Amino acid sequence: MLEKIIEIKEFSPEIYRFVCRLTKELSPNREDLSKEAFQAILDSENAHLFVLQGTDDIPVGTLSVGIYRTPTGCKAWIEDIVVDHEFRGLGYGKKLVEFAIAFIGNSGADTISLTSNPSRIAANQLYQTLGFERYETNIYKMRL
Repeated sequence: MLEKIIEIKEFSPEIYRFVCRLTKELSPNREDLSKEAFQAILDSENAHLFVLQGTDDIPVGTLSVGIYRTPTGCKAWIEDIVVDHEFRGLGYGKKLVEFAIAFIGNSGADTISLTSNPSRIAANQLYQTLGFERYETNIYKMRL
């Protein structure tokens, strides 16, 4: 397999449609991502959108990385990790997360965080095998 992971920095209708489709696989009840919101991600200094391309440059997965500084250090979050349902079980999720870890390692971040729904058993096992430790905390969310 000749895969490559690329950071998306410019708008492409094909990549936009791909990310929208995979976002729906990850969060079926979420509103569609607008083109303007997609462009804002691409324009952000702190957000990094990656797409894993399989053979023949067919996109098979995506993830986002956010890196920011606070008084307690430089932090990174891995978000929205999703592999197209047709390509699951082939190690693409692991390749994406390993890539993100290496990318973040070059950023100066002190920690990497991610969240995963407990029902995503395979994903949770993957994160633990890659060295992530389950962190006991409360996560709060407010929709605006």
